[in-house]
Amino acid sequence: MSEARLSIGEVAEMAGVSASAIRYYERNGLLPRAERVRGQRRFAVGTTRRLEIIAVAKRAGFSLAEVKAMLAAIDEGAPAHERLRELAARRLPRAEAEIERAQARRDWLVAAGACGCASLEDCGLFAL
Repeated sequence: MSEARLSIGEVAEMAGVSASAIRYYERNGLLPRAERVRGQRRFAVGTTRRLEIIAVAKRAGFSLAEVKAMLAAIDEGAPAHERLRELAARRLPRAEAEIERAQARRDWLVAAGACGCASLEDCGLFAL
């Protein structure tokens, strides 16, 4: 065996994800099918890096379908930046809109924290 193989538990612990998430990612094509040794999954050491990529992409707001497409392009030998740039350009407007909504929510909460109104019915914070 040329490459060390890890159990699903070892990969889960190293990557900080659940074994069920690993099985889900494998079943849905985000991870290559694991080799089976006596019926147990055995993963290449590089699997932990792929799980890190998935985690970071999810935190950036990519859907699992988008992550799968990005990983598939890499697996096919395409330069990583091509699909990444395309997906980032599509996601950026949504992220900017989310930031705008969050800033408006924050501004409202700051104003609410300073509110001295005796009645919510008369409070300007609740006007549309």
